[in-house]
Amino acid sequence: MQLHLNTYGTYLHIKDQLFEIRIKGEAEKHQIAPGKVKSIWIGQGIALSSEAVKTAVQHNIDIVFLEYTGQPLARIWHSKLGSTSLIRKKQLEASLGRLGLSHVKNWLGQKVENQLNFIQNLRKHRKLHQAYLDKKIIHLQALLTSIQQIEAETVDQVADRLRGWEGTAGRLYFATLSYVLPIQYQFRGRSHRPAQDAFNAFLNYAYGVLYSRTERVLILAGLDPYVGFLHRDDYNYKSMVYDFIEPYRIMADKTVFQLFSAKKVRQDQVDIIANGVRLNKSGKELLMQHFNIALEEQKVRYRGRNQTRAQIMQFAAHQFANSLLADL
Repeated sequence: MQLHLNTYGTYLHIKDQLFEIRIKGEAEKHQIAPGKVKSIWIGQGIALSSEAVKTAVQHNIDIVFLEYTGQPLARIWHSKLGSTSLIRKKQLEASLGRLGLSHVKNWLGQKVENQLNFIQNLRKHRKLHQAYLDKKIIHLQALLTSIQQIEAETVDQVADRLRGWEGTAGRLYFATLSYVLPIQYQFRGRSHRPAQDAFNAFLNYAYGVLYSRTERVLILAGLDPYVGFLHRDDYNYKSMVYDFIEPYRIMADKTVFQLFSAKKVRQDQVDIIANGVRLNKSGKELLMQHFNIALEEQKVRYRGRNQTRAQIMQFAAHQFANSLLADL
């Protein structure tokens, strides 16, 4: 399970070799065996003991500290890399040549294809919107073809064009999602930090959680989260996380869209802050309840087997790492 702690005043410690959760003002305590926990997510106002940290490290459980937006702020991880450094060397080599472009086209292509498929599915149940949706579908198909067909010796030679097509696809996609939502939930495009509306507040938090999960699967596969192929190589910027996450953003998109289209989101689940809004405790609980089910419980058919989406992400990371070593 993913242990998500976001109630102010929560204390996590060890008792009888079990994680014990105490919440200030509540008599009830919750105990969980370390073997049942995959990750521990720490929000604001949470305390934990050194023994809890030590136990987590011993059981290969990563502890992730989250900002209020859901973005990972820091991570406690064991000190062993657990893989050959050759993978990271080959990753760096691949980022500089045609192989890097091939992977970028694959990731961006999957992202846009997921967006296209999602809108095509929405079209089936929204006859009043079909003319509008048909125009968006045709435009997204053209952008997908452009991404799939571009060729160059390195990513750098075509990076601006790829980012341009990706950005255009994103604007079309989110404009379409807004258009088909109930009118009280419609929004004006993507807004990040801070979000300008409830939909973006939910989506930003879901993406933040997904960033942390993506970093985890990359590390477990022996990959370097900082050596990316398309996203910029800025100081302390996890470029590979932002590259690799692209095909999986749809999992957050669908979860958030379904909450809003089903009118499960209440106005009091976001708080007004300076220049925008952010998710509060109630909003986070609603989102994570559904997002964890989508990632950890629901199974989809993948390569002939029924697997959770979390398992699919980890498999894909290992497959990517293995492909970098394939020419040895």
